[in-house]
Amino acid sequence: MASGLPSPSIGRRLRLLELLLVPLLLVLVFGLEPVLCQKVYTNTWAVHIPGGREQADQIAAKHGFINYGHVFGDYYHFRHRTVVKRSLSDQRGTHVRLLRDPKVTWAEQQLVKKRKKRDVYTEPIDPKFKDQWYLYNSNHRDLNAKAAWQLGYTGKGVVVSILDDGIEKNHPDLSENYDPDASYDVNDGDPDPQPRYTQLNDNRHGTRCAGEVAAVANNQYCGVGVAYNAKIGGVRMLDGEVTDMVEAQSLSLNPQHIDVYSASWGPEDDGKTVDGPAKLAKEAFLRGVIEGRGGLGSIFVWASGNGGREKDSCNCDGYTNSIYTLSISSSTQNGNVPWYSEACSSTLATTYSSGNINEKQIVTTDLKSKCTDSHTGTSASAPLAAGIIALALEANTNLTWRDMQHLVVQTSRPAHLLTNDWRTNGVGRKVSHSYGYGLLDASAIVTLAKTWTSVGPQRKCVISMLSESKNIGSRLSINKSVDACLGSDSHVTSLEHVQARLTLSYNRRGNLAIHLVSPAGTRSTLLHPRPHDFSSEGFNDWAFMTTHSWDEKPSGEWTLEIENVAGASDYGTLTQFTLVLYGTSSVLSDSSSKSQTGNGCKTLDLKQICIECNAGYYLYHEICVTECPPGFTVGSQPLNYTVGNFISPASVPACLPCSPPCLTCSSLSPQSCLSCPPHSSLDFVSGTCVHLNQYLRESPGSFMVGQTDPKSQLQLNSRLPITIAVLSCVAIIATFAGVFLLLQLRSGAIIKLPSLEASGGFGGSFSLGGNRVVSYRGIPTVWGDEGVNTDSENEEFDVHNERTAFIKTQSAL
Repeated sequence: MASGLPSPSIGRRLRLLELLLVPLLLVLVFGLEPVLCQKVYTNTWAVHIPGGREQADQIAAKHGFINYGHVFGDYYHFRHRTVVKRSLSDQRGTHVRLLRDPKVTWAEQQLVKKRKKRDVYTEPIDPKFKDQWYLYNSNHRDLNAKAAWQLGYTGKGVVVSILDDGIEKNHPDLSENYDPDASYDVNDGDPDPQPRYTQLNDNRHGTRCAGEVAAVANNQYCGVGVAYNAKIGGVRMLDGEVTDMVEAQSLSLNPQHIDVYSASWGPEDDGKTVDGPAKLAKEAFLRGVIEGRGGLGSIFVWASGNGGREKDSCNCDGYTNSIYTLSISSSTQNGNVPWYSEACSSTLATTYSSGNINEKQIVTTDLKSKCTDSHTGTSASAPLAAGIIALALEANTNLTWRDMQHLVVQTSRPAHLLTNDWRTNGVGRKVSHSYGYGLLDASAIVTLAKTWTSVGPQRKCVISMLSESKNIGSRLSINKSVDACLGSDSHVTSLEHVQARLTLSYNRRGNLAIHLVSPAGTRSTLLHPRPHDFSSEGFNDWAFMTTHSWDEKPSGEWTLEIENVAGASDYGTLTQFTLVLYGTSSVLSDSSSKSQTGNGCKTLDLKQICIECNAGYYLYHEICVTECPPGFTVGSQPLNYTVGNFISPASVPACLPCSPPCLTCSSLSPQSCLSCPPHSSLDFVSGTCVHLNQYLRESPGSFMVGQTDPKSQLQLNSRLPITIAVLSCVAIIATFAGVFLLLQLRSGAIIKLPSLEASGGFGGSFSLGGNRVVSYRGIPTVWGDEGVNTDSENEEFDVHNERTAFIKTQSAL
């Protein structure tokens, strides 16, 4: 009997075991998948209580919570004493009781969010400074950092914070630059960001990123940071449960002290996730750009993502896709697109990182006081960009968050970066979905930053592009011509960010490709197909963003194209398409004014309205001008806006209307008029406008036609009262003489004047035309000689009574 053959009973048992195990495995695989995809609820709540810290403590104690601290504004972090730390079901009863409290305006039980460190793991090796090829090398395929250092910029005075899994603050290459005011442990709620050590060194990520930015120079240890004299801090927020509140608290840490926040994490890069910041994180971003850095705006640098192998799109990541973040992609040492890189239209620029096996990686600090030359992924690219931005801020501390994005766009260079999608946009710049506007150039950005003038206030024009729902089918195109909100305060003339906010349903979302074409012909790919995305949820008001039309004019026809690239019989409906144009507006000033507008705003309020101008500018109707227009003069107006706990200045220089009745003026005083309105004249002695009565008003066109010289006109106005007085006296005397002569003529009196004959002097009679002679009867002549014959005494007596009556009449007049 052959011993190698199994008995029939054993074979039956194996088949039976197989029949039992296969269904069990199927149940485990397909049964656990929904559980793994379910929401995980924590025992923490984000609560909005307007009454202050003491009020929040009372409400927390009343409902069984512990107040774990203040997030920002009126938001607080509550942790319940009895609710389990992680659960697949929400605590509806606890939540409802908290919301019913009249002093609570909003509350939300926090969910665990999946966040992946954008890192490619490799074993560390000993570092060398010469291995930092990306900072400077002889072939100039680098970030040109050495040239920026030679200009004297090393990041001094600038503070950068790494939002990650902690920072080894006592690392010998970091301790000298470590800043405790830029650090916090959000996971454990204490000021110490020291990472948690494990056998696998899982929490090395933040320390590695910190070394890229600010590793100390000239200490004979490891390498140097891009901004090796900058201050560096870290926020431990990824080594635990990541919730909306954790993200918001990290993004809003000490915004008046921290200049740059660097983040190399985000939603899962699996090619099927669509996720972004929730309510509190969104508000943290908005508050950061409005209130951070004294109103100039916090700068958020973000790694674009490592989902290239899964064909992911960073436009499905709401952090890199935000207008408030400066999204950074990667290039390999040889200028190729790395295998992990994601392509999207929201990427602004690129720095170096790892690539293939034969390409060098990034040198930086590592856990346990070590150093590594194996930092990888877009995780390594974002901190390099943060360091370069620190150099630019040292060159010009007045740069706003939008100024920095303009500088990146204008100074980044395509260089030797290789890809097949380089395109020239409407203003002549090369741009790519893989690299944005190209490789950051440290020397170029600090040089331009030194002389940079801040851009004008941000304008936001929102346009509805769809009047009714449209069936997508295999292809859908929407065309509409826009005027970019012409005639309103939202008018945009030069673009920055452009968003296409879409709501659509589709039975397989991953088959869709979405493109946006600007009036200048720039074609942005808002979404490329994602083979792993089988979702039928579509997009719900998702803001696809592009930077590819930067500085283009927005007026004209915009085109949205949606197509199913798989060619299958998929179906869906587009229900909303809203075009949002962000940018600046060039406001034309009065033709007689030398004002320059649109580039001097210092502070914007929550509605993106300018409320304070830079030095040398004056606030005029929500814009900044260098000279007030006619009818206005320089004055001060209150600044009714508070940035954090700091209120300064109490008032701001502004163009204020001249005091009535001045038409133009040199100051706000009523005695500082330079010109006056119609029916008034300028008194140069008092500097006031004198109102003229109806009889003294100058009739239109009675003096000059057309424009006159202002000085001669002012001199004419000053002599006008004297001229009118003289003319009035002459008119009164002429009237008196005329009435007198008329009465004399009617009474038959003869007026005699001295003769002009004989001696050539005056005669005794005065001729009024023809041979008629008029003599003054009864009034002795003062011109006649004594020998001149006069009328008889009888005739003189006859008219005596009449003469007396006439004199009385004239006296009465």
